[in-house]
Amino acid sequence: MKILHILDHSLPLHSGYTFRSQNILRAQRRMEFDPVVVTSPKHEEGTGEDGPTIEQINDFIYYRTGGARTFPVPLASEAWLMHKLSRRIIEVARIEQPDILHAHSPILNAIPALWAGRKLELPVVYEIRAFWEDAAVDHGTYAEGSWKYKLTQSLETMVCTRADQVAILCNGLKEDLVRRCIPSDKITPVFNGVDPQDFKSSPPDAEYQQQWGLAGKTVIGFIGSFYRYEGLDLLVRAFADACREREDAVLLLVGGGETENELKKLVEELGIGDRVIMPGRIPHERIPGVYALVDVLAYPRNPMRLTELVTPLKPLEAMAMGKVLIASDVGGHRELIQHGQNGLLFPAGNGDALAQALSDVLSDTQLCDHIRAHAPEWVVKYHSWQKTTAVYRDIYAKALHTEKILEPQSAQGKS
Repeated sequence: MKILHILDHSLPLHSGYTFRSQNILRAQRRMEFDPVVVTSPKHEEGTGEDGPTIEQINDFIYYRTGGARTFPVPLASEAWLMHKLSRRIIEVARIEQPDILHAHSPILNAIPALWAGRKLELPVVYEIRAFWEDAAVDHGTYAEGSWKYKLTQSLETMVCTRADQVAILCNGLKEDLVRRCIPSDKITPVFNGVDPQDFKSSPPDAEYQQQWGLAGKTVIGFIGSFYRYEGLDLLVRAFADACREREDAVLLLVGGGETENELKKLVEELGIGDRVIMPGRIPHERIPGVYALVDVLAYPRNPMRLTELVTPLKPLEAMAMGKVLIASDVGGHRELIQHGQNGLLFPAGNGDALAQALSDVLSDTQLCDHIRAHAPEWVVKYHSWQKTTAVYRDIYAKALHTEKILEPQSAQGKS
């Protein structure tokens, strides 16, 4: 069965979005589906130039749409983008002859997929990874409750009503859609996952260890994008409080983003510049070796609608690596973390509670040993990509109005 995925952007750009997409493609290939991809003009916006019309990356075919025009009139740019993408979807579908169109958020991909699906008489699956109007609020693009926010939200609801099936990232998103009167049996979670072969106990990255001066240090770390909702300013302050008397402790913040300069300024103000390492972004393939350098991972996400509804990927990676993790008790974290078993939760937005949690794990070796032993087992059992993507068989069967898509004989023979 051939699936045409419609993505906002993809590799070679690096983001949580592109890595999830790549893992879905890999998982579907193992399931003996035949996935191909067309990307939105947003991909060219990310690269800064129009590249080739077709690319092959990691043995997958990516059809590009080319850049979009910008208009001064409100919503005209979005309308042009959707028109251009719908034409490209139709072109690619006539070449590849897919059985299903699988559009991934945002709605700027879903609406063109619905247009193309109607013209081609193909079923459309819409997969929501986050409500992009909520991300726009955090980025300051527009305010919650503004006309743009309400318009985006109503269009999202309309798309979910018209799509044949809806896949979502986590239960928080499903509950929100059910409150909008989208039938529960039309919505299926496709949870985030990890490949246990990519994230497992491994040696520390020796080059980075020397370059960052981490030998003999107790390392508290964060690896990811520096979005405002991540609450990294809270982590910096909590580290300064909790580790004031622990000269061996350092804070490692790997990544970059909108709050990077603010964080550097805060570090200077607190006088802890010699104990906070901010090396910037690193190649994706070296991330396991960096996890191996860290003793405790911290995820202090701020409470807001986005973090309450959406589950992150990074805590799963940390668990798979057998790391101790501390996270705020926003809804997205509560879906993943069992307090005291595979991690620790603290009240979101409470810097004193985060500082206390850091102090607790740095002094309680028995608790840390328990988490390190339990977390990898839990991830393999519930959140491997093989486990989380298996539901696509049911999603596609419902979209095609067929009873069941059977596993291939090769897969059945392995079970």
